[in-house]
Amino acid sequence: MKRWLTPALATTLALLAGGEIVMRVLFARNMSGRFEYGYHPTAGFVENGDGLVRLVRAGGRRFQPQTFSRVRPPGTFRVMVIGDSVPRGPSLASSYPALIGDQLRAAGVQAESFNLAVAGNGALRNQIVLRKALDYEPSLVVLHVNNSNEFEDEREFKRAEEFKSWHPRNWLMKSLAIRRLYEAKTEQIFWKWLPAEVRNVSAVSDADAEVWAGQNPEKLREWDERVRKYTAESVAIARARGVPVLILTQARCELDAAHRTSLDDHGLDGLVRPFIGAGVYHLSMKQILAGTDFAPLFADGAHLRPGGHERLAAAIVEKVRQEGLLTAR
Repeated sequence: MKRWLTPALATTLALLAGGEIVMRVLFARNMSGRFEYGYHPTAGFVENGDGLVRLVRAGGRRFQPQTFSRVRPPGTFRVMVIGDSVPRGPSLASSYPALIGDQLRAAGVQAESFNLAVAGNGALRNQIVLRKALDYEPSLVVLHVNNSNEFEDEREFKRAEEFKSWHPRNWLMKSLAIRRLYEAKTEQIFWKWLPAEVRNVSAVSDADAEVWAGQNPEKLREWDERVRKYTAESVAIARARGVPVLILTQARCELDAAHRTSLDDHGLDGLVRPFIGAGVYHLSMKQILAGTDFAPLFADGAHLRPGGHERLAAAIVEKVRQEGLLTAR
């Protein structure tokens, strides 16, 4: 009878076992939530015994690295901004979440602001970030509401659920080492090394699916309903914790057939209007930028250049003053 456990196979199994042990002993914390794609409740929030919280890029949340005290300093107005790639900005320093703190401090206010935005996050994943952010005693949460990321939210939820399953096809994926190798391919870390025919087969096009979905009126209505539902829940969660919320609705710079630019909120201003009330405020990007030479402020149809971030920060600071929110810090 032919031996199945050859020296080569034994060596391979030993290497895999050793790699798994190393991953679980040395990198377990870094891998925490790694395959929940932003649906883990605490991924990216690192709390140590020194009383500080560190925002790191982990668990499907590519936070801008920042550090703050777990307990809000006395007399400090703490702002936390939650959203997608628009508030995340071209850099941390030039993003409107950071500029809010800069502008308040320049006006003599003891203030700090933090950017908790994650590219690709939709309304549900923003809510998960919000739930954790509320543990850090914000004086105000700015919730940037967009309706262009629901495809990503749905896709990543399905991926997270798939990895949780104990179906036989997922057994190998229970290994941290093998899962990380799998993700390395899907994230294109060594994508360029793969033959073109492998790339073509593996790249079953999310892009094509997203384009199709974005042109499907029924799907667009479904996404708007998701945004409505999860934004309403987020507002209720913050209200229950006694934290004011400022909703900032996205607007896009669009070009018509005559090459004229316009701002379109894609119904978001009306969508959030029912949520406005005690402790919940609203600013519209469309209203903030209307009447200005807004086109140069956009890097593309949705994302802003530093000048656009400065405009939004100034509008938020003014709204905070108008609503008397600084007196409650």
